[in-house]
Amino acid sequence: MDALERLPIPLLEWFRDNARPLPWRDDPTPYHVWLSEIMLQQTRVAAVLDYYKRFLAEAPDVAALAALPEERLMKLWQGLGYYSRARNLQKAAKVIVEDYGGAFPPDHAAIRALPGVGDYTAGAICSIAFGQAVPAVDGNVLRVYARIVGDDGDISTPQMKKKVTQALEAVIPVHAAGAFNQALMELGATVCLPNGAPLCDRCPAKGFCAALAQGRIAELPVKAPKKPRRVEERTVWLIFHANRVALRRRPTRGLLAGLWEFPNEPGDGPLPGAWGIEALAQEYAGQAKHIFTHIEWHMALRAVEAASDELPPGWAWADRTELEQKYAVPNAFDRALKLAKERLNGGN
Repeated sequence: MDALERLPIPLLEWFRDNARPLPWRDDPTPYHVWLSEIMLQQTRVAAVLDYYKRFLAEAPDVAALAALPEERLMKLWQGLGYYSRARNLQKAAKVIVEDYGGAFPPDHAAIRALPGVGDYTAGAICSIAFGQAVPAVDGNVLRVYARIVGDDGDISTPQMKKKVTQALEAVIPVHAAGAFNQALMELGATVCLPNGAPLCDRCPAKGFCAALAQGRIAELPVKAPKKPRRVEERTVWLIFHANRVALRRRPTRGLLAGLWEFPNEPGDGPLPGAWGIEALAQEYAGQAKHIFTHIEWHMALRAVEAASDELPPGWAWADRTELEQKYAVPNAFDRALKLAKERLNGGN
């Protein structure tokens, strides 16, 4: 019996005793599983908990999500990042309402065809919510697999993901598929950690893990290095007038599409004349940095007191309450948002 075949029983026993209490596990409906998995993409569990609770309070089911105004959807998602996830979530909800009467389709192919749903998310929904024996392979699962079986294939390649999926299909317990998939993810998230620091003494696979037996924990998994991010220098303008701050909406396509932002431009130039804003006073307000997947923004913040309330088309004035409750400002501007709130609060 190979290592992977030996895994299910000790893994499920470990999960029974060590699973973290998470709200979507208490009531694993298809909607709850789907929402949690989309939120958890590129986001830590601890950061998602409050978002999940708030989101369900306003969109408790698929139909409510489909009907949610986009501005409110973006505000509920503010701070989670990767806003295309939220937009695809709503697109998929509308498909479910229009094509399936608001009930989540139980068919794997139909779920996989929904906007924003990939192999992993489809596998998670099918196994956890519907009990189907479909693997759900994410980064945690790839790492656990590579170490247990001693596979030095590059886990960033589609070929490796396909290989792992096929290997797990052969061992996934038919009557405990959801628990098995969750246990693999949990093991990778809490024990078989990345960066060469796993907690092997707590692992249910320590007796048959190839990487541990061979002293290769630090070598596995193998992953090709990422290309270096492009660095952009930008100036972000906090433009104030009458205890409000100026925002503008980003284009409907591209990075942070359709969200509200503090006006900004590449480089470190003066207040753009094309905006038609006369500055009574301006001052340097600090630095900020934000890392996207492929781009890194280095931002110089400048505060401006405007002479009038005239703004370019498509811009808006926002007071502190509107910043907090109405406008979705992406977390790339967290530092600017904090400074704006502090200044607006001082003006109340």
